[in-house]
Amino acid sequence: MTTATKKRLTTSAMIASIAAEGQPVQSAPFGHALVELARQRTDIVGLTADLSKYTDLHLFAEAFPERFFQMGMAEQLLMSAAAGMAREGFTPFVTTYAVFASRRAYDFICMAIAEENLNVKIACALPGLTTGYGPSHQATEDLAIFRGMPNLTIIDPCDALEISQAVPAIAEHSGPVYMRLLRGKVPLVLDKYGYQYRHGKAQRLRSGKHAVIISSGLMTMRALEAAEALEKRGIEVGVVHSPMIKPLDEATILREAGEAVNENRLVITAENHSITGGLGEAIAATLMRHGVTPQFRQIALPDAFLAAGALPTLHDRYGISTAAMVTQITSWLEG
Repeated sequence: MTTATKKRLTTSAMIASIAAEGQPVQSAPFGHALVELARQRTDIVGLTADLSKYTDLHLFAEAFPERFFQMGMAEQLLMSAAAGMAREGFTPFVTTYAVFASRRAYDFICMAIAEENLNVKIACALPGLTTGYGPSHQATEDLAIFRGMPNLTIIDPCDALEISQAVPAIAEHSGPVYMRLLRGKVPLVLDKYGYQYRHGKAQRLRSGKHAVIISSGLMTMRALEAAEALEKRGIEVGVVHSPMIKPLDEATILREAGEAVNENRLVITAENHSITGGLGEAIAATLMRHGVTPQFRQIALPDAFLAAGALPTLHDRYGISTAAMVTQITSWLEG
């Protein structure tokens, strides 16, 4: 293996960046937005389990050391402490990796936070396939795990702009929130579309007469890229961004799917999550319950433990890269 290859693979695997070369990015949008919010609200506190640097909470710790709490590698304790602070009138923002919150601390989130409907905001890095470290770090099933938890609002932001706008919005929301977190140098995408985050709302970003993609998180960025590439082939694909996973904006989704039925358009869901239990199945269930039955397809990660490796390679292998999406959608529409 050459030195250049080693450098490329190490960088792709270790740094959870989804930005393409030359793509506009913003550094640590979550951390900066939380610091700005905390300047206005003294009830905001920050807690983490030995991962402040890797969840951008170190910026909050530097700005407000008296309101920052480092709990060590103890995620269950982390959630319990946040619950206690919420009971005392604080608004805790809690950060860790998504695998640790969903797998290791589930019962504490459920019993200490969600059952009591406490005002705890849980922001978790490395959602889905955003790290090359393999199943121990890849939270490919976090949405499926959390969707069944009562009282818990779930959001999956697309880019730096949306993260910045979502932070004050979830702080205003009454009750617990789980937010998938893109950290570090996060792509800036939605500014081109005049996007403004609206809590609980899905929004159409572009229209298309052949298909519509309903997506969340980084897959909205990929959906927009794929739509641009497909347009050059004469295929028009619309994109609807649905950052709220639970509760879904059913009215918008039903309207978009209803229009697709009337116009014979394919409805495609796209998510950085297992094909089991995430956005796609939530939308499919909503459509079936309301008797709306378009042609329907899913782009998602497989129901499997995924390999370790370089992120670009893994995204191609598991079908969530822009190129893989273009190939798949073309085959559905022309097959």
